[in-house]
Amino acid sequence: MDLQPVKGTRDFFPDQMRQRNWLFEVWRKVSMQAGFEEYDTCVLEHEELYIRKAGDEISQQLYSFEDKAGRRLSLRPEMTPSLARMILQHQRSLPLPVRWFSIPQCFRYERMTKGRRREHFQWNADIIGQHGIVAEAEILMLLISACREMGLEENEMRIFFNDRKILNSILEKISVPSDIHDMVLVVLDKHDKVSAESFVTMMTEAGLDESQISQLLGYLEMDDLGTLSSELSGCGGIEALQELMGLVETAGFRNCCVFDMTIVRGLSYYTGPVFEINHPEKKHRAICGGGRYDSLLSTYGGETIPAVGFGFGDVVILDVLEECGMSPELSRLTPHDRELLILRTGWNAQAVYEWAKHVGSVGRARDHGLEPIWIAQGGDASGWNENELTLIEAANEMYRDTMISDDTWAALSESYDTHQLMSIAWTVARYRRVSMVLNALGVQPLPTDERLPMLEGY
Repeated sequence: MDLQPVKGTRDFFPDQMRQRNWLFEVWRKVSMQAGFEEYDTCVLEHEELYIRKAGDEISQQLYSFEDKAGRRLSLRPEMTPSLARMILQHQRSLPLPVRWFSIPQCFRYERMTKGRRREHFQWNADIIGQHGIVAEAEILMLLISACREMGLEENEMRIFFNDRKILNSILEKISVPSDIHDMVLVVLDKHDKVSAESFVTMMTEAGLDESQISQLLGYLEMDDLGTLSSELSGCGGIEALQELMGLVETAGFRNCCVFDMTIVRGLSYYTGPVFEINHPEKKHRAICGGGRYDSLLSTYGGETIPAVGFGFGDVVILDVLEECGMSPELSRLTPHDRELLILRTGWNAQAVYEWAKHVGSVGRARDHGLEPIWIAQGGDASGWNENELTLIEAANEMYRDTMISDDTWAALSESYDTHQLMSIAWTVARYRRVSMVLNALGVQPLPTDERLPMLEGY
């Protein structure tokens, strides 16, 4: 029996779960601060939802199967089509625009490389029903907020952007037939991932001749929208990006964003601006990617509704943070921490039974490095570190006020994730309740149990 996880998938041991929970909390925090609402859907979808135009690699990467009723189903490879399906269900009753986010687990059967697995979690945020480039600006601000929250500074990240309208205009100008535009764009998306020789070969196989490839490579070297505007007069994509740059500059993030002709995004449903986040020198895979997809809903039978969004995977960003020495140092609620909470709560309740019978002996406390005299003295004892003092204060507040104060909660948040914070609150609340019941019943410890220190003034 093979005890390893299925190839391309991961197990999450407690240390990895703490890191994953931290990342999810960053994503949720910045999303909610920006006014986005969370949604979710089942990991199983109808296969036809992902069978789109020829050239989409994702259609060849599905984990698909036929169920017992003969339906063709698939594990979701991405979230956007599911979002489109949900919007179409209630298109006429939803108040547009909607700002939704999710953190789904996605599956793709593809070749694995550094930063790419066959399953991953992905933060998605989308604005549906808002016209104009302001929606893109809002999405970029959200991404910048997330990067800053994770500790990435301007010199460690860039948002590279382009516009599908510009790319299509270039292909038209060099006389590439419209029926192979999607195929050519899929190859163009690999420009930074393959060698120059491989790129030329792939373009030839896609249907371009030597002259067209040479002209295309010349356009890819253009990095100025003004120069490009003189080459492609009347291209709406250029005006849109110039407006977007103006909004980003007004917000004070001009240095975070760079026009890049090589940014394509491999999915055929993109219709306007597209973007990726990477290191300024593109040292690794893109951290995040997205763009405008106004026509996606109409391909499923709905009306054409403006939409823009992104996908931000967990694999690459955690690798990047580790490489930069910026992985979060997350504490865990250790047996020592839990014992400290319980014992201090027992002292607060003056429940000798709670100390000696339910919790365990004084010897057990000492096994966790907790001297009974310290427990009794609480915050006045000299042997505590800063984290232990905060736990003692949390136990005191929960016993006294049945809640933890904002200041103490904030201090705990520096060392523990949300799940651990809830465990702290639950632990103290439970033992406070047990202590009070035992006291009310007058339950006494066994004669042989070592008793809690009785200190004057405590």
